[in-house]
Amino acid sequence: TGHIINISSVAGKIAYANGAVYCASKSAVESISEGMRLDLTEHGVKVTNVSPGAVHTEFSEVRFKGDKERARKVYEGFDPLLPEDIADMIGYIVNAPERVTSGDVVMYAKAQAGPTTIYRK
Repeated sequence: TGHIINISSVAGKIAYANGAVYCASKSAVESISEGMRLDLTEHGVKVTNVSPGAVHTEFSEVRFKGDKERARKVYEGFDPLLPEDIADMIGYIVNAPERVTSGDVVMYAKAQAGPTTIYRK
């Protein structure tokens, strides 16, 4: 028994401009999760893939090579997900009844309608 939780991204579901490598790597996590679920379910191992949308982390600073102003603008005009939101979801997933498997969980900020659609104020 056990439970494997992989974290990908909504970028693994729909690619976006200038994100080919990142989107491809997240798509690979999705495929690995699905394959593992197919291989391991019969052995009593749960496999969950969590795909967050816009989460306010240091990711944008890294992506923009330390440009804090450019990174700040990524989250401007809406209330993004926070790391603790992802942690709370994972807490629910691992504490769900034994009969329950969350195979693929997509998480968006309230203002995010899809991987590339965010409604800003």
